[in-house]
Amino acid sequence: MRESAAGSCALLVTTARARFCSAPYHHEVAREIVGEEPVPETRHGLLVVHHSRAGHTEILVEAAVGAARAAVEDSDLPVEALSAFEAGPDEVLRASGVLLATPARFGYMSGALKDFFERIYHPCLERTQGLPYALLVKGDTDTSGAVASVERIATGLAWRRVLPALEVVGEIRPEDLEAAAELGGSLAAGLDTGVF
Repeated sequence: MRESAAGSCALLVTTARARFCSAPYHHEVAREIVGEEPVPETRHGLLVVHHSRAGHTEILVEAAVGAARAAVEDSDLPVEALSAFEAGPDEVLRASGVLLATPARFGYMSGALKDFFERIYHPCLERTQGLPYALLVKGDTDTSGAVASVERIATGLAWRRVLPALEVVGEIRPEDLEAAAELGGSLAAGLDTGVF
């Protein structure tokens, strides 16, 4: 009886492996085995995940997103901007790169961005390694703690920061808007051309 059960299990595993390796069944079997959508064969698009309580970070995000869209207007690379509460694992798994934008709150990222990371961390942990990302942080007096907190989690996910973090402290100046636009435009162009 035990030999029969062991034989049945071995046959089941062998069949599952054969089906998994067979192209027509790949996606269906992946869902059956791990209960998740398989990693897209090609990632496509820049995902901008942002939070702004007082509106200052939002001003910088608008400059970054506008420049990103302008940089790829002649291509088919989509630029999707979602609040940290709206974005989730599905959007991250589809993205070819991510721009994270947060205010600095008590030496840390915003609670909204932390919530985003908590929701996507395990679903994306083994499936987005090497994902290019960039970071924008707006603070009243200091941004270093917020930058460090985001970078720790991104390192845990094995994401790859491809541009220096943009840190804006105090009042937003015209040069800050230009820097935000340069960050967004450079990230989108780099993803579109395959540099990142």
